[in-house]
Amino acid sequence: MVVTNEKTVSEAIKYRRSVRAFKTEPIEEQKVKECIHLATFAATSSNMQLWEFYHIVSPEILKQLTNASFNQGAAKTAQQMVVIVAKKDLWRKRAQSNIDFLKSQYGDKPASEYSKREKFAMAYYQKVVPSIYFDFLGILGMIKYIAFQIIGIFRPIYRQARQSDMRVVVHKSAGLAAQNFMISMAAIHYDTCPMEGFDSLRVKKALNLPHSSEINMIIACGIREENGIYGERFRIPFEEVYFKK
Repeated sequence: MVVTNEKTVSEAIKYRRSVRAFKTEPIEEQKVKECIHLATFAATSSNMQLWEFYHIVSPEILKQLTNASFNQGAAKTAQQMVVIVAKKDLWRKRAQSNIDFLKSQYGDKPASEYSKREKFAMAYYQKVVPSIYFDFLGILGMIKYIAFQIIGIFRPIYRQARQSDMRVVVHKSAGLAAQNFMISMAAIHYDTCPMEGFDSLRVKKALNLPHSSEINMIIACGIREENGIYGERFRIPFEEVYFKK
């Protein structure tokens, strides 16, 4: 397939559809990899980047993932797949990476010479992030949750402090990255289908992932068949979801 020009952002958003059947025509691995790279520029909570991207091109692993995805059409015909994995357990490593980056930006000077803004940024990753992400069997998270609700009676405060809350935060960031990827693919005339119907344990086994990993979604990739899209796009009328205050 020869692509003469890329779509604009608006064109790519409108072009993107969840494609259920792909042509047998191959797509270029390098181009898909570049779109995955663009996915990493998505907004992410506290710049923690608690995600991993698995670019699946192996026929054997594609077959395993198709089986784990209940042999749905998008999986069976996908030329490649991208599995987006949420990695909440990497919070310590990612926080340290942010600290190291900040130090590299501040220059060779002692912490006592940091500006007020620099000290705030450093303290955020050294103190605030651990206070939010650290937990023990869910007990500490519940204690923090109750304490924050009480403090919230008197002033605004961040209230989502339980393990379940932080899982939501990490998956939201992974979802933003997934959208970046799919729009990037659409811009170069490649198609995708985000799949949430799968056996997560079998997916982890196929990719040799640890138990702590959580599968955000599997994205089937290829070039759409004419019958790969099920009818016209349906959206609730904009007036029903748009509220101006």
